[in-house]
Amino acid sequence: MTHTPRSLFVALLASSALFFAAGCSPSPKVPASSSAASRPAAHAKTDYTSFLRAQPIGAPISQPPWIAHVKAFDLDADGLLDVLAAECQENKIVWIRQTSPGQFEEITLAENLEAPVRVEVADMNGDGHPDLLVAVMGYVFPNNDKIGSVVILENDGRQKFTPHRILERTSRVTDIRAADFDGDGRMDLALAQFGYDQGEIRWLQRTGPWQFKEHVLLDLSGAINVCIDDYTGDGRPDIVALISQQWEEIYLFENKGNGVFARKRIWGSTNEDYGSSGISSADLDRDGRPDILYTNGDGFGPAALPGPRPWHGVQWLQNKGGGNFTHRRIGDLPGAYSPVAADLDGDGHLDVVAVSAYSDWDRKDPHVVSLMWYRNDGRMNFTPRVLAYTPKDQITLDVGDFLGRGRPSLVSGGFYIFAPHVNMGRVTLWNHASDSPTP
Repeated sequence: MTHTPRSLFVALLASSALFFAAGCSPSPKVPASSSAASRPAAHAKTDYTSFLRAQPIGAPISQPPWIAHVKAFDLDADGLLDVLAAECQENKIVWIRQTSPGQFEEITLAENLEAPVRVEVADMNGDGHPDLLVAVMGYVFPNNDKIGSVVILENDGRQKFTPHRILERTSRVTDIRAADFDGDGRMDLALAQFGYDQGEIRWLQRTGPWQFKEHVLLDLSGAINVCIDDYTGDGRPDIVALISQQWEEIYLFENKGNGVFARKRIWGSTNEDYGSSGISSADLDRDGRPDILYTNGDGFGPAALPGPRPWHGVQWLQNKGGGNFTHRRIGDLPGAYSPVAADLDGDGHLDVVAVSAYSDWDRKDPHVVSLMWYRNDGRMNFTPRVLAYTPKDQITLDVGDFLGRGRPSLVSGGFYIFAPHVNMGRVTLWNHASDSPTP
């Protein structure tokens, strides 16, 4: 097969979750299912643009933003949810702190990080303070040099951070997650490394305070995301990874214990332009087994012209147990990125929300969707509801209870890479329109 690497834009994700054997060719592709059971029922998109209220938070826009990732987390443990963000043009990690309900200030936590594209949270040294894990690409545009790195920002408990660069001169890193994979009581790491012609999925085994031993799980380019969950129900953390480029595959690495993983490709498309753009983990059907949410919306593939594709959209891989998954389409969404699960209407059923970016490449459609809600009727039938048309070009999304009222808000980040730069949003908080910041 001719190697035709895809654009960098997929590599920037992270939506989030949340994402390989050396010298091996990819195994035969599994076509995307076209059975009626996997297709969503046809639904007209309903306008719900008054359902949520958009609030820009953090620093004002001074140049076209490059927000590669947002993470909802209460960093100072004051009971108010904050936002962590990776700004990869300015090479920094910022903390958008909620100082009082609905009021925010932005604080820079780390600078000079050479294109950070993911920030996650874990207590890496067991002191009770949340440390920050940063995936650093080195350069966001296509590049096969070993310029990626992994940085851990050690928290002193007062939100002052000491950087530890625990991996350098490696394939460009696009995602990072922490778990104790070998059962020794210390936190290890899982990495997605997009690279360009060469990339990897690997895990880093903890050997000392800030020392790790590298283990490659898969040697393929185009890794976007890794997710960690107990997908097989044996009590051990497994890894799921999304591979883009021409591979367009999702892999499960089943944790067998003692640092041993069994690799299984659980889904793949025969379409080299499928446009994989993000995965996250959620028990969507609430059967006790974590499922996988998946978007394909990257429009910068091998085709001559960039832009949306008719097959772009949102789907989920239903966990059937025993490491087996069934692919189910949720709905179409040109430019889909960063799927998350949230019960937006409080009916007890998990819905799916995704953002959209670069779906009006020629700037001819003023009503391109930027935020879409797929409402779950409780029987896993999903109805598309348009939440917003602006701001445009949102590539990262997270969910959390920002007002402390027991219902979810959303936070998104924008990434603007071509002119004209219109209808921009850097970091946007989406609360229910009926909610005011104060009780």
